[in-house]
Amino acid sequence: MTDQPGSRPPDFDGIIRHFCSEGVEFVIIGGLAATLHGSAYITTDVDFCYNRSPQNLDRLARALTAIHATLRGAPPDLPFRPDVSTLRAGLNFTFVTDLGDIDMFGEVIGFGSFSEVVKDAEELSLFGFTVRILTLNGLIRAKRAAGRRKDLTIVPELEALRELREDGD
Repeated sequence: MTDQPGSRPPDFDGIIRHFCSEGVEFVIIGGLAATLHGSAYITTDVDFCYNRSPQNLDRLARALTAIHATLRGAPPDLPFRPDVSTLRAGLNFTFVTDLGDIDMFGEVIGFGSFSEVVKDAEELSLFGFTVRILTLNGLIRAKRAAGRRKDLTIVPELEALRELREDGD
């Protein structure tokens, strides 16, 4: 079983490969998306927006069970199983896993559900898989909507990256 948060850095390669191999439908959002867009931001977890369809919840439950997902910040003796009924009953989850910390969002502030987030996603080849990541504009929108200090701090860098891209076109 995994220790509590911060016990290990995220295995980005392992996490992406694992979720893709299980067929989980997701969009990478948050710090990893910022890094993939060229940000110097260092993240300590992986943030996903996930499809809440019954088929995807089944795939997600299998994927989370295989990496021993537990609720981050919850008492260690709290009974928890990342099964379909638990995932269906919740929406946003923060997990500690064998591969590092993973945050799963059924909805993203500023967007809504997966079906809205995926409209502002682009495909990228990562660790041998084609994955979806939130676009740079989408990431800026999400960070502003979240409004947390750590999100707002990164917005100027993301805007500068966007400006560099626009100047390069």
